Amino acid sequence: MKAQQDGDVLQEDSPHDNGDLQSNRYNSVSPPSSPADLDEPFSTYFEEKVAIPGNVNQVFSFRKLWAFTGPGFLMSIAYLDPGNIESDLQSGAKAGFKLLWVLLGATVIGLLLQRLAARLGVVTGMHLAEVCNRQYSTVPRIILWIMVELAIIGSDMQEVIGCAIALNLLSVGRIPLWAGVLITITDTFVFLFLDKYGLRKLEAFFGFLITVMAIAFGYEYVLVKPDQGEVLKGMFVPYCAGCGPAQLEQAVGIVGAVIMPHNIYLHSALVKSREIDRRNKKEVKEANKYFFIESTVALFVSFLINVFVVAVFAQAFYNKTNMDVNTECNTTSIPHQGLFPLNNETLQVDIYKGGVVLGCFFGPAALYIWAIGILAAGQSSTMTGTYSGQFVMEGFLNLRWSRFARVLLTRSIAITPTLLVAIFQDVQHLTGMNDFLNVLQSMQLPFALIPILTFTSLTSIMNDFANGLFWKIGGGAVILLVCAINMYFVVVYVATLNSVLLYILAALLSVAYLCFVGYLAWHCLVALGVTCLDFGSRIGLARHTDIYLLNDMDVDSTVER
Repeated sequence: MKAQQDGDVLQEDSPHDNGDLQSNRYNSVSPPSSPADLDEPFSTYFEEKVAIPGNVNQVFSFRKLWAFTGPGFLMSIAYLDPGNIESDLQSGAKAGFKLLWVLLGATVIGLLLQRLAARLGVVTGMHLAEVCNRQYSTVPRIILWIMVELAIIGSDMQEVIGCAIALNLLSVGRIPLWAGVLITITDTFVFLFLDKYGLRKLEAFFGFLITVMAIAFGYEYVLVKPDQGEVLKGMFVPYCAGCGPAQLEQAVGIVGAVIMPHNIYLHSALVKSREIDRRNKKEVKEANKYFFIESTVALFVSFLINVFVVAVFAQAFYNKTNMDVNTECNTTSIPHQGLFPLNNETLQVDIYKGGVVLGCFFGPAALYIWAIGILAAGQSSTMTGTYSGQFVMEGFLNLRWSRFARVLLTRSIAITPTLLVAIFQDVQHLTGMNDFLNVLQSMQLPFALIPILTFTSLTSIMNDFANGLFWKIGGGAVILLVCAINMYFVVVYVATLNSVLLYILAALLSVAYLCFVGYLAWHCLVALGVTCLDFGSRIGLARHTDIYLLNDMDVDSTVER
């Protein structure tokens, strides 16, 4: 255990041994210098790193961009999961084209946050969960892990059930929801081992699924022929004429659906797949540049696909009533019994009803192509969600398990509640569950956004790549805005529970929740330069030794199984 022995030697000479308190509560993280210099017998994602062309001297190189292409597109899949697609179609059906500017703004904010995540992974050689494990003391670290796991479970439930709904639509109801969940679990296990055949092949497979989504939802867009002028107006005019509480809630829901907490952890890990010499400042700076370009392109593609869905339902079903849809469906052979009550209330749609409505108005082909798009969205996001679960668990708990054990555990944690829902819930009545899951994920956002801003603002961790004043102020304002929007969404949901007991329970949970968010915010403010709050060393916050941080991949310091 050479690293530990070296640590003992260094600690003997350390000035901290004489009882002096550490002036900075956060430990400096010296990143692994180069993949060639590390002995990494354990890998969390792949068993190879993509080499970057080293003999290209241009300011911009397509060869280098191609080498860096992959992590951003895997990250962008979270912007295309079934939860996002459902938010899109509800936005179109409830508000027409009027909320496209909210979708655009949320995507831009998402890009800025993903930039921070990618920079943390590139500069430190560690992903966000690993940095949290090294910087927070034990109790906050465990709480943070639980909160992020809840977000992953909520997202995974939507994704797996989205796949099951797609299979149900494609089979005309012959595959029940529970069977679709089991099929999704099985094929996810199969697809997750594609990286055994090469990391680039795995990334190509994800690219194929994104292409399927683009073609499927693009077909619906061409079929419906939305008004292009209204699309552009909705995208670039930040105004919502005649909008009420329903549209406001939908706008808040768009932000919550687009910016997902586990995706920050995921992206910070995916960028570790490229071979970068972290001792070379030029290479690190170049990697940050190309990863940002790739993320921009990937999120632009995801934004276009989301626009396709919003525009289709805005053009075809905005202000439609249940009676209108029922009358149209009665003239077709599309199964729709019990979906649309005989009343003049505004049409309420989800990804299942959305497919049925498309089939009723535009023919069976529209329904089946819609289902194929949902299946691609659900399958791809389920796979990336599994990777998120592995990174988060390994990073926070510092576990080093076999590949099969990792996949089995992370799948089981998320799939068990999903399977129970599938068994006891009807495919036609999942809207209430989706609302709850959206609220659950909204509540977890601070547990990704606050840590990522905290650690990317610290020079002890990021060295020369720490956030400047602009990013500190701008990032803090953006995160405060996003968290405030999502908390509004949570409050609106709780207000609809209509139960005194649930109100009391929500109040008690809120106190504990706000205390923990306040703790993380305090750390963040200190990192942002509010030095008057830096009294951590006086109250005995837990500290890790720097030598442990320097040897973050030391096999002997991990739990093996």
